[in-house]
Amino acid sequence: MNFIQFESKQKLRGGFYTAPSIASFLVKWIKAAKPRSLLEPSCGDGAFLDAVEGHRITSLKQITACELNEEEAEKAASRTKLPVCVLNTDFLRWYLFQAQNDGGFDAVVGNPPFIRYQYLPDEQQLLAEKIFAQLRLPFTRHTNAWVPFVLASIRLLRPGGRIAMVIPSEIFHIPHAQSLRRYLAEQCSQILILDPEEIWFHDTLQGTVLLLAEKKRDLFEKGKGVAIIPVKSRQMLSGDPEDYFQNAAYTNGVTIKGKWMPVFLSLRERALLSQLKRREDIKTFREIASVDVGIVTGANKFFLVPDSTVEEFALQHWAHPMFGRSDHVRGLVYSDKDHAANKDTGLPANFLWFQEEQIEQLPANVKKYLDIGLSQKLHTRFKCRTRKLWYKVPSVYSAPIAMLKRAHHYPRLVLNSAGAYTTDTAYRIRPLGIKPDALVLSFVNSLTCLTAEMEGRHYGGGVLEMVPSEIERLLIPVIKATAAELKAADRRFRNAKNDSEFLRMQDSLVLGQIGVSRVDQESLHNAWMKLRDRRHRIPSVDDVEPSIDAM
Repeated sequence: MNFIQFESKQKLRGGFYTAPSIASFLVKWIKAAKPRSLLEPSCGDGAFLDAVEGHRITSLKQITACELNEEEAEKAASRTKLPVCVLNTDFLRWYLFQAQNDGGFDAVVGNPPFIRYQYLPDEQQLLAEKIFAQLRLPFTRHTNAWVPFVLASIRLLRPGGRIAMVIPSEIFHIPHAQSLRRYLAEQCSQILILDPEEIWFHDTLQGTVLLLAEKKRDLFEKGKGVAIIPVKSRQMLSGDPEDYFQNAAYTNGVTIKGKWMPVFLSLRERALLSQLKRREDIKTFREIASVDVGIVTGANKFFLVPDSTVEEFALQHWAHPMFGRSDHVRGLVYSDKDHAANKDTGLPANFLWFQEEQIEQLPANVKKYLDIGLSQKLHTRFKCRTRKLWYKVPSVYSAPIAMLKRAHHYPRLVLNSAGAYTTDTAYRIRPLGIKPDALVLSFVNSLTCLTAEMEGRHYGGGVLEMVPSEIERLLIPVIKATAAELKAADRRFRNAKNDSEFLRMQDSLVLGQIGVSRVDQESLHNAWMKLRDRRHRIPSVDDVEPSIDAM
């Protein structure tokens, strides 16, 4: 977890500015609609205003820009010869209390700030919530600042107006953007997203996309839906954005009602997935297993310790086997042998569980260890201070199966044959009407891994993370398997050259057992690889920016 005191000033105000080639591309598309009025809701030091000036949009009569940072607002106003009104103000406040009375805009262009909700000042949190309420959209406190910025910008667009923005690639999948996805689909006639394969902002691991959307001319206009164009390099920005917008293949209907990840799949891949969902021998995860979070200690470094700490303070009576990180679990089974190996290498494989109700009941050696926690002010941490006794961790139990919350290539289940506890970096899984060995073995296959890519969310560095509600929607082939078969698969996993090689072996074993053809297995595997590779973005090495005039 990140804390506000450890973040840079740049990140806290979302100040990652747009390269000239990107700004120029978006402005070029806006220009094609011949707008008379334009809004830039977060102009920074004026990169988009430079692009507007460079493209000489003669139709423009009114340009309004907002920038909260006074120094940047002054830079933006002084660097352009355009007749622009640069407002040194909070865009969200300006939108709520003034802008809606001004008649709206023909175009909106920009790069909204990417700031976590918990990092926003109290006033901006309240303003964001008011925007959702005004538009009658569900609000969550996990939202990011860019979401209300885009919502307000669409609201200010006149019928037939255009919005062109740089936004996070999480638009496709993150739950807190669901209200925005819904609002875009309702308000816009067509939505084009250019999806770079590389990271274009070097100072952040945040993947970004280019959003080009046109607002409906009236409520009765039928929208075309959403289209996605993969972008291999910035050379694509030299093309005509209007051609991309008019000729893209748009998808509508059920495909875009929730997350937009299905848009990345071909029609055949979506049809195959729909067909498999209807099979009796393929279940959703919630039908065959329950999911619960792992143990929340509130201070893992204090409660999870290596053998050396147990021995130093004589804590053997309070030490219990524990795992919770990917480097603790090397296969599909976590055995006593695995646990012993973790202990031998000095990993923090012991969970300290103090159950005594009164500290006076504890021996001096334990009190000495607890004093270390007090000196570190652990009792003041939120999870610890809300307990009756800060050192007594609640909800301690082990489950027969564990699942790490985050994965690099694909998630997997782990048979917990050692009976170890797990931290909240892993989930506790209980099978329902299926044997644990069969559930663990069947979980790793291209169908389940594909649905994990579609249901989960992606973070910096290409990490895939899933919460219980997303895990419950995964599709699982129901097969029969013995302990010996799982043991053999565990060996194959540990010895495989790479995760993809093991996944292909699993497809033959798991999907083959329920009669999925080789051709369909290959289609599922390729679809998974397509989404996995997209998640594994790499930083761009293209640092040469073409001039605006060359675009």
